[in-house]
Amino acid sequence: MSIIIKTPEEIEKIREGCKNLAIVLYTLKEKVAPGISTKDLDVYAEKLIRDMGDTPAFLNYRPEGASTPFPATLCVSVNDEVVHGIPNKNKILKEGDIVSLDLGTNHKGTFTDMAITVPVGEVSASNLKLMETTEQAMYAGIDAAVAGNRVGDIGYAIEKFVRAKEGSQRYGIVEVLAGHGVGRAIHEDPFIPNFGKKGTGAKLVPGMIIAIEPMLNNGTKNVTIDDDDWTFRTADRKNSAHFEHTILITDGEPEILTKI
Repeated sequence: MSIIIKTPEEIEKIREGCKNLAIVLYTLKEKVAPGISTKDLDVYAEKLIRDMGDTPAFLNYRPEGASTPFPATLCVSVNDEVVHGIPNKNKILKEGDIVSLDLGTNHKGTFTDMAITVPVGEVSASNLKLMETTEQAMYAGIDAAVAGNRVGDIGYAIEKFVRAKEGSQRYGIVEVLAGHGVGRAIHEDPFIPNFGKKGTGAKLVPGMIIAIEPMLNNGTKNVTIDDDDWTFRTADRKNSAHFEHTILITDGEPEILTKI
């Protein structure tokens, strides 16, 4: 494992890029409505990013082990798609859907990452609770991301929060996908699971920049991958939600970089 501590100059560039990304993603969110295609969202996301002077980080990105590069700017995952959904002009959003918008940018040679899940029109109470719980779980993880703690403390906080919120609805916490370091590359060490044990894993130190991103399913934690080798989907085809912030570990409270 090789954890990169960012320089003050890098931190400032990443901070700028993350603010731009947050503006782009929240502007994109306003476009989500019944009748729009996921490809339309992708085209709009790319335009917004380039208008900011940045470039898409995911477009043509090919991580180790991938058979093909990712063919779009935006990962747009609808309902039972967990992450990495590929935009398609024939995939039209409809009333009651939920959609994850996952986006990354390259800003002056540094990388950013953020995701939100949004409703399409009016959605069911169970979908609203799924989205709300996932977003709140992300913030529980962020609260645990303080210098001196360890990666396991983040996962423990997320899992503890989710289990306390469940009631009659039990959520599957996706285990094969996780948060990660970010900044000089799209994905860096450490791997940050959304479950874990206190006091385990890499130590958090000031200057680390990480992405915290819980993915919760309305059923099983298990996922499958489509024939496109990118789209992860819940194994039981129940809906999934995904939220992500890029944060900076400081001497005090963590700084959420991907906010306006």
